[in-house]
Amino acid sequence: MKNLKKIAIGFTLLLALSFSVNAQDTTSTFDRQQAQNNQGNIDTKPGKSKMMLRGYYHTGFENTTIGDESNSKFNPGNIAPILMYRQNDKLFFEAEFEGEFEDNEFHWTIEYADISYILNDYMTVRAGKFILPFGTFMEKLHPAWINRLSTRPLGFGHDGIAPGSDVGAELRGAFHTGFLKLNYQAYVVNGAQLKDGMAGMGGMEVEEDEAGMLAFGMGPWGDNNNDKAFGGRLGIFPFTNSSLELGFSGYSAKVGGKDTPYEDVRANLYALDLSFVRNLNFIKSVIDIKGQYMFSQVDDANYAVPEDTLGLYYDFNNASSAYYGQVSLRPALSGNKFLSRLEAVGRYSVMKTPEGSLWESNPTQIAVGLNYWLDWRTVLKFGYQTTDGAGGHSEAPAGAEEVATPSTDLFYIHLAIGF
Repeated sequence: MKNLKKIAIGFTLLLALSFSVNAQDTTSTFDRQQAQNNQGNIDTKPGKSKMMLRGYYHTGFENTTIGDESNSKFNPGNIAPILMYRQNDKLFFEAEFEGEFEDNEFHWTIEYADISYILNDYMTVRAGKFILPFGTFMEKLHPAWINRLSTRPLGFGHDGIAPGSDVGAELRGAFHTGFLKLNYQAYVVNGAQLKDGMAGMGGMEVEEDEAGMLAFGMGPWGDNNNDKAFGGRLGIFPFTNSSLELGFSGYSAKVGGKDTPYEDVRANLYALDLSFVRNLNFIKSVIDIKGQYMFSQVDDANYAVPEDTLGLYYDFNNASSAYYGQVSLRPALSGNKFLSRLEAVGRYSVMKTPEGSLWESNPTQIAVGLNYWLDWRTVLKFGYQTTDGAGGHSEAPAGAEEVATPSTDLFYIHLAIGF
């Protein structure tokens, strides 16, 4: 009951705060898609039910080199159909299904499925499984035809150090205050779960060398305790032309399993993000700068030493961080049809996981690409990426100090389409 009261009080405060602002527009994906993709064959008269199918797909060729070993293949990629249904002027449903080949088998997953209701011009509420607005990359930039490169920055993604999608409820909107334009999101969800390396005690049954990691809204685990996660993001547009957006995100939750030694362990996460898009008339180009910094701090805890029979434990400062910066330049204003379709892009990313953990790593990554846009939502990508050190949140081997991890180089040619 105490936890339920906390949730009720917290959500009431969020509602009260939201009703006090004067918003200008809502930011549901359905609204953005309708504005961008008005084909003329969709009836938009009030009161009539409507359905749209959107989505994206990518495929291509890849060559990966790790040390002295090289492997090349044609990648079948993945397909992500997005179903959008409009019940009336205020009520919408949206779902994204992701299909991909894994170990020569095709698998379907639901990235998100939620219902949105427009309360007024100032706010929208949605419930279900949705991508959390923790920064901007996962919510807005990860689809294959939007992401300027075919890969994700280190620490971003389903095996990253920050939340992706989860189940709960959210309030979002936008408003003006003076010359500033702001948008906001506030949510309550089931929350992340601590990989404690324990089995059969209410915790997640995971590998012992993953102890201390966080699992975000994935798998069949549901909620492992009665304490929900609260989070949100505030975006600020300081210029009247909206060329620059600065964002701050926060997320807090108890992550330990109920009735385990870790039930009081809490995680606090923070993120800063930046987006700058501007015409550079003197070189007849458009510059697009993106960046995000994330930090995660999990309470200290003692974890069992793997394969130990003496009951020994170890601990570490469970802090992780990741960031990336990306710049793309497209001579879209050149007047030359061929040049205006070209785009050069570069990205630098870093991830650091806890020192002293069995999954400790500190990789860096450089990625560059040249894109050719066949139309505004179909792009041919040529890219090269090199990663120094372990490249994933869960891939660094135990005892890594004794092993020199070779760099991983990737060359690819991908075709991505949004539909």
